[in-house]
Amino acid sequence: MPPHNMLLSFYKMNGAGNDFIVIDNRELSVSLDEDTIAALCDRHRGVGADGILMVEPAQKGADYRFRYYNADGGEAEMCGNGARCFGRFAAHLGDGEPKESVSFETMAGILRADLIEENVRIAMSDPHDLRLHTGVALDGLAGDVHFINTGVPHVVVFVDELDEVDVQKYGTLLRYHEAFAPAGTNVNFAKVLGAQHIAVRTYERGVEDETLACGTGMTAAALLHHLLTGAASPVKVDCAGGDTLEIGFVAEGQSFSHVTLSGPADFVFEGAIEI
Repeated sequence: MPPHNMLLSFYKMNGAGNDFIVIDNRELSVSLDEDTIAALCDRHRGVGADGILMVEPAQKGADYRFRYYNADGGEAEMCGNGARCFGRFAAHLGDGEPKESVSFETMAGILRADLIEENVRIAMSDPHDLRLHTGVALDGLAGDVHFINTGVPHVVVFVDELDEVDVQKYGTLLRYHEAFAPAGTNVNFAKVLGAQHIAVRTYERGVEDETLACGTGMTAAALLHHLLTGAASPVKVDCAGGDTLEIGFVAEGQSFSHVTLSGPADFVFEGAIEI
């Protein structure tokens, strides 16, 4: 437990509306417990965020180590929008001009972020644990339930009327469904807008609510869109926050490689808070 009245410096960033508190912890001087993380992420009494990103020294040959904590204080393997923000932040940590590319180790493997004008492109880890047509069904929810892990577990349900889906209700039921126990899952509801264009709304595990965007969820939906319809790479994905991200991939049967996630990652403000 950190001492009371410690002054914590931080940056606020967002990726397509998915917002984060970013902390430079290269000196490993910051240690936050779950209650403190949850308090910092509280939108009424804290800074307010979907999660916290920690930049730490690498242990396995990358430039940095990526640590991500959900708003409930639990550590997660990966976060796609968080990885883009992490990449843009880390690229500015050296002396002189920002780097054009940085690598960082995550619990889902070593990733790379490339800065391309205003966007950041993340080279994602290869997805795994694909389960098409899981057979899971909920009363009142039309559409097959599919599952894939794109760094973290994701369910995807394609629906006809995306705006009418009760994301909180059905997201909660699927997040805690016994078919995805014990870790639980993130839940995405998607609508096909065109051959290479979909829209997605996401219920995020750890936030326990709908967020404006989820990079790994948009990736999961795009890959499943390809498997179900044959859509070619890249796939554009509209998120609830109003941004459009692009998912690139190489498909071989039901396997994927060279998966990329491209989109904005913006600095919002810098601050300090007593904890």
